[in-house]
Amino acid sequence: MEEPSSRKNPYKSLWKYAGLAFQMLAAIGLALWLGYLLDQWLGIRFPAFMIIFSLLALALLLWRIVKDTSKHDR
Repeated sequence: MEEPSSRKNPYKSLWKYAGLAFQMLAAIGLALWLGYLLDQWLGIRFPAFMIIFSLLALALLLWRIVKDTSKHDR
């Protein structure tokens, strides 16, 4: 008889990617908020840091997704 701990959880990958989606949302939101605060503090009318931080967060998140999914394929 199979041990309960050795059975595969069918929802494991679902929870993994749901957590990754939540991390993406939080990271982009944090980047936008920090960029907004920095733009306000420096008195910049154009949201330069807001755009830069959000694009940087997006690039880092896409890199992490590629890294995590390529690790899953092995």
